[in-house]
Amino acid sequence: MITFVQKGDYSNTDRFLHKLLNKKGSLVDFDKYGQLGVEALASHTPKKTGKTAASWKYEIEKNANGVSIVWSNDNINDNVSIAVILQYGHGTRSGAYVQGIDYINPAIAPIFKQLSNDAWNEVTNK
Repeated sequence: MITFVQKGDYSNTDRFLHKLLNKKGSLVDFDKYGQLGVEALASHTPKKTGKTAASWKYEIEKNANGVSIVWSNDNINDNVSIAVILQYGHGTRSGAYVQGIDYINPAIAPIFKQLSNDAWNEVTNK
């Protein structure tokens, strides 16, 4: 025979679930993090003219599996995203290669960490 014994109560879980039921929308303000991401990306983007840094935007996508923040950059030259070639590098017309600069990951990592921490704090907030 298998026996399960439970000590304590589910008051924290119950409180959390009631908060979810009574709260409209999401526990996380995705627009806040989208904008923080845009600001971080703009400040970390290598600047020659500043056009690529000023071209960051974000969109919130919701579907049955969850919510995503999609950052994009609309500085396109000859069908090539300038943000992408700055990140990964590119060949030149003369045959040379320009090394990429990893600026996106260091810019966005603190935003992911903050979002994760804030969501966890919201979930565990008593």
